[in-house]
Amino acid sequence: MRSTQVRSGGVGLALLSAVAFGGSGVAAKPLIEAGFEPLHVVWMRVAGAALVLLPVAVRHRRLPLQRPGLVIGFGLLGIVGVQALYYLAIARIPVGVAILVEYLGPALLLGWVRFVQRRKVRRAAVVGVVLAVGGMCFVVGIWSGFAFAPVGLLCSFGAACCQVAYFVLADHGAQDGAAASPGSPDRERAGEGLADGLGDGFVDGLGDGSDVGGAPDPVAVIAHALLFGTASLTLVARPWDIAWTSLAHQVPLGDADVPGILLVGWIVLVCTVVSYLTGVMAVRRLSPQIAAVVSCVEAVVGAVLAWFLLGEHLGTPQLFGGALVLAGAFVAQTALPAAAGEPAPAASPTAPEPCVEPDLAPRR
Repeated sequence: MRSTQVRSGGVGLALLSAVAFGGSGVAAKPLIEAGFEPLHVVWMRVAGAALVLLPVAVRHRRLPLQRPGLVIGFGLLGIVGVQALYYLAIARIPVGVAILVEYLGPALLLGWVRFVQRRKVRRAAVVGVVLAVGGMCFVVGIWSGFAFAPVGLLCSFGAACCQVAYFVLADHGAQDGAAASPGSPDRERAGEGLADGLGDGFVDGLGDGSDVGGAPDPVAVIAHALLFGTASLTLVARPWDIAWTSLAHQVPLGDADVPGILLVGWIVLVCTVVSYLTGVMAVRRLSPQIAAVVSCVEAVVGAVLAWFLLGEHLGTPQLFGGALVLAGAFVAQTALPAAAGEPAPAASPTAPEPCVEPDLAPRR
């Protein structure tokens, strides 16, 4: 009974995280259309979230010295790279299209696993990739020479590439933590899947949130990555050029006008802080693959909100293609190995190499 309640609570948290992430583009695009540079909006989002999570970074202040590559990688790629390219994309193409193009990340990641890491993948995962790539052809209108701005599509594709690095880094952090505990269940599971966002591979086996002798606290990684991302993005975004007084002005959002500062607050607190924290809490209660499947709601939420609030209607080909993309992501997720709680069969010298599928939920 208790396990059912825990899992139900985990699904609810995963849904909340997906909805919070999905609303990012809808809140950011009105600011961009009101005259704010996309990189300025990204800087306000990252810097604001870093300020909120600053106490966590102070508590785990040794983490950048212990895992400098992890913090720098997540800061540059998982946070700045994904978010900056996504916001540059939605400045040129509809929010729903940008999100769906980013769902090519799972296909690219499986390519990395198969051809770079030379690990086998299951046929179901390959079917998922074919569905996702085929659906993407409908989303972008490839038969008509692309129905949307090529630069916007290229930025979305770049965000998908950053997600690949994001997952690879998460997998590296998970395996480092597992290797620190020889013989533990985490060690046995370290290679079974790439972490979903920051929460998956890192949270297993964590008790008091300590960074010493095991995997780093995922919230601490987020906090330090946000700080590093803010510092690096400052050199490019030049936040001193932001028209701060304009945040007090009204910004059109659908049929209503809202203060610009309200949209910034929503992006910082809900779309960043709440979404990351609830995502981590969800994975503590669910398996990574279940949390990743639930996260597919993010694309639906983003497209639907953009449809109703921004008037960005998608045509029949985009809707059909989007369904194929999400179906492909779902198929790839359900192709993961058995749950971690089930005993693994004993390996024999003649046994074939097991298939390994990554955990594939994009995050913005």
